[in-house]
Amino acid sequence: MKQEYFDIYDEAGNRIGRALRSECHGNPALLHHTSHVVVFHPAGGRILLQKRSRSKDIQPGKWDTAVGGHVDAGEDYLTAALRELREELGVTASAGELRHLFDSKIRNAVESEDVRVYALRSAGPFRFQPEEIDEIRFWTADELAGPENRESFTPNLIAELALLREKGLL
Repeated sequence: MKQEYFDIYDEAGNRIGRALRSECHGNPALLHHTSHVVVFHPAGGRILLQKRSRSKDIQPGKWDTAVGGHVDAGEDYLTAALRELREELGVTASAGELRHLFDSKIRNAVESEDVRVYALRSAGPFRFQPEEIDEIRFWTADELAGPENRESFTPNLIAELALLREKGLL
C-alpha cells in the first residue's frame, strides 16, 4: 500500500509541514485539507450520496457526501475534487463544471480538516469505486431530513446537510 502524505496547515491556513495520512488520522493537531463534491441531479430536488465501504477506517458503512477525499501533498482543493470525482464515481469533469459552494471545518477527536465543498450537476452514469463505496443513490430533501435516516449518516454529512439547507441549496 502506498504511503499518502498530506500538507499540514495552521488555523490561519498557512502550510506548516507535511505528515503521513496514518499520522493525521488519530492526531487532531495535524490540520489538513479535504475536498467534497455534492452531486445534484439535473432535474432538481435530489442529491447523490455514497455509502462508505464497510472496510473504511473512519465511519464504515455510513452514508456520506457523494465525493470526499483528502487533498494530497502539493495538491490544491480543486485538483483534489476533480481527482476524487474521477476515482470515486468515474466522472471526468472540467474545473468549470464544479462550483464552489462553501468552506467548512471538521474538528473531532480523530482528525481536523478544512473542507472546500463544490457542486456538480450530473445524472451519471456513475462507476463507483467498490474498494471505497458499497452503494450510491440519489436522495430527496425529505429523505435527507428524515430523523430515521440520521443514524445511518456520517456526522460530517449531517453537518454538511445543515449548511446546504442554511444556504438554501436543499
